[in-house]
Amino acid sequence: MIRTSPTATTLIASLLATTLSTALTTTVARCAPQDGQDSAPAPTSRADARAWPQWRGPARDGISKEADWSLEGKEKSVWLTNVGLGYSTVSVEGDRLYTIGHDKESAEDTVYCLDAATGADVWTFDYPCQTLAKYHGGGSLTTPSIDGPRLFVSNREGKLFCLDKKTGKALWQKDLMKQYDLALPEWGFAASPLVLDDMIVQETGHVFAFDRKGKEIWRTETDYKESYSTPAAVDLFGKPRLVCFNGKGCVVLDRKTGKEIASHPWKTRYNVNAATPVVLGTKIFISSGYGTGCALLEFTKDLELELLWENKEMRNHMSGCVAVGDYLYGFDESTFKCLDLEGNAKWQQRGLGKGAFVVAGDRLVMLSSRGDLVIAKATPEKYEELARKNVLSGGVYWTTPVICNGQIYARNSLGDLVCLDHRS
Repeated sequence: MIRTSPTATTLIASLLATTLSTALTTTVARCAPQDGQDSAPAPTSRADARAWPQWRGPARDGISKEADWSLEGKEKSVWLTNVGLGYSTVSVEGDRLYTIGHDKESAEDTVYCLDAATGADVWTFDYPCQTLAKYHGGGSLTTPSIDGPRLFVSNREGKLFCLDKKTGKALWQKDLMKQYDLALPEWGFAASPLVLDDMIVQETGHVFAFDRKGKEIWRTETDYKESYSTPAAVDLFGKPRLVCFNGKGCVVLDRKTGKEIASHPWKTRYNVNAATPVVLGTKIFISSGYGTGCALLEFTKDLELELLWENKEMRNHMSGCVAVGDYLYGFDESTFKCLDLEGNAKWQQRGLGKGAFVVAGDRLVMLSSRGDLVIAKATPEKYEELARKNVLSGGVYWTTPVICNGQIYARNSLGDLVCLDHRS
């Protein structure tokens, strides 16, 4: 289990040089509140808590409903800790936060349950896992999903775990690669577990549905091989569907049976389709990097995917788009853009690099490739930056920041995870 960052000295020096200096101690497990600053109070009941329980948030659309948060935030961070190599973002509920990191030395992943107020360990769960450091340092790729008393965790080697949310004890686990003779994609599986109705959906080559006790409900006949994108759950013409984006392209499945209903081929270099599809009514927006571009499809009453348009105005490599009204916001490789639903760029902004973002209220909350937290208006009129400050140093910044209960959580690939106080 990782305990310190390999760049801790550099990182701390950088933070001290900015307005976000953090006091770290050796007497508290890996982190503590800052000197002269009380621990930030965290919600103590689920009734009072606003949660971010899974990948892309409560509605799985990359949008936080929180509007009463401070634009500038407090000068000092609440806490800073290290959770190991990787790109997992956080899931938050009440006074607990969950994420995953990797320790290269021990060749293990660790699922962390942290105290949201202090960043201290509540429990950890370790399991063996390869680093898979091909061109990007390696480490964790998926985000835990909170489901009542359970926590569902998947990993890049095709393993699926059901943990007790309170204690971290494994209730059951599956090795999908071994059980179903799946081939490991070049960069490992990256789809997070999707908790839906009475089942857990996991795209790992095949798309699987399990009940909460781990019993298989269905799996797709097709092995879609490269599975880097978490599916989207939607109702299309009154019927529950799943929209998947994998090595084959865009695929619509019947959610009750796993039967493939429609598909649209979408090839890119290395078969990397990583961004979660954005569903707008019966329309589906897909986008890929490596110079590929984007497309808007429509799911028709004839159960077909009709291509409405495609172009190269948006090339989501890591962070996918978020729809706000009739506009799409996202990273076109290393340029941030706003697109209308006809595929026209309304504006573009350079200088943010290849980062990640969410939307909160009418604001874009972005993490730039230099570790800057950037807040801008979510408007199609023009790019209007409202605030910017450096919050992390080192590594790369492909991990989606999260805002929950007025606090913003940001992470780099080295596993440095910072909590920032933006409560109003």
